[in-house]
Amino acid sequence: MKAFRLDELEAERAANDGAYLQFLRERHMSVGLYALDAGAQDPQQPHHQDEVYFVVSGRGWITVGTETTEVARGSVVYVPAGVPHKFHHISEDLRVMVVFSPPEG
Repeated sequence: MKAFRLDELEAERAANDGAYLQFLRERHMSVGLYALDAGAQDPQQPHHQDEVYFVVSGRGWITVGTETTEVARGSVVYVPAGVPHKFHHISEDLRVMVVFSPPEG
């Protein structure tokens, strides 16, 4: 078993001065914590993997392809591989769990 605590992951991500911390990588998936502060710009480009975002905290909007929706704590968003997507209009610091399948990178 591998178990993680969100507060410890957030501290590790912040200590490494990065917006993204991959904390689990297995044969068929990887999982990371993505952070965007209020007002930040999301620099993401389309990925080669399917993704699932689970919003742990914060508030903003996400556009996936031509569809846009508001996200907040508890939101879950699926993004197919290769589809452009961005978080935007971030009004509260976003912390998002990201699951990639197959693993990122």
